[in-house]
Amino acid sequence: MKQILIIEDEKPIREFIKIGFERSGYSIVEATTGEDGIRKAREQTPDMVILDIILPGIDGFNVCKTLRQEFPRMGIIMLTARNLEMDRIMGLEYGADDYVIKPFNPLELILRAEAILKRLHGNSQTSDRETLTSGPFKIATYAQKVYKHGMEIELTPKEYLLLETLISHPNVVMSKDKLLDIVWGYEFDGDSKSVDVQVHRLRKKIEDDPAKPRYIETVWGIGYRWKER
Repeated sequence: MKQILIIEDEKPIREFIKIGFERSGYSIVEATTGEDGIRKAREQTPDMVILDIILPGIDGFNVCKTLRQEFPRMGIIMLTARNLEMDRIMGLEYGADDYVIKPFNPLELILRAEAILKRLHGNSQTSDRETLTSGPFKIATYAQKVYKHGMEIELTPKEYLLLETLISHPNVVMSKDKLLDIVWGYEFDGDSKSVDVQVHRLRKKIEDDPAKPRYIETVWGIGYRWKER
């Protein structure tokens, strides 16, 4: 049974989320502060964290940053009551896989969580011998691990799927809308800036000089292209 950690200080919202996930077959761990959420994540290592931005003590952004550093493969969805573009961008910059704006439909939250978990656990029918290679990069698709010059690179689920998608289409221009459709995998309530943020994060991890990217090329006005070398 997959486990969800809900970090939310408002009890009615926390119970609202808890009931929805329990009815869908998940086990639930609850936390009401940022510090408590970090502690319980370390103790329980849940599959997914539902994380409010405004929390007592450590705020959601810094909780996200801490959890992402310690648990690269943990799913994180951030909740925000403020429909501000900067909140969404900051959440993605700190490593969140997705965000949901309050008020929200619990079914939407569950579907978004399940989409992330599906990508986290990959395709069980894929052979562990299957790999993608491009220049110094190798992707073990079953394990969802990425190596550059034989050294593993820690990626978030979204970063991994974005890289796999680009490498799978070498020298092909992928529009931002297409990347949103593939990487997010559902009707995403966001815009192309989400792709830009993820590309920025990914470049910092895989490029020798992120300011002068060699592998992920920007195609202005359209999207991005993986440059096969």
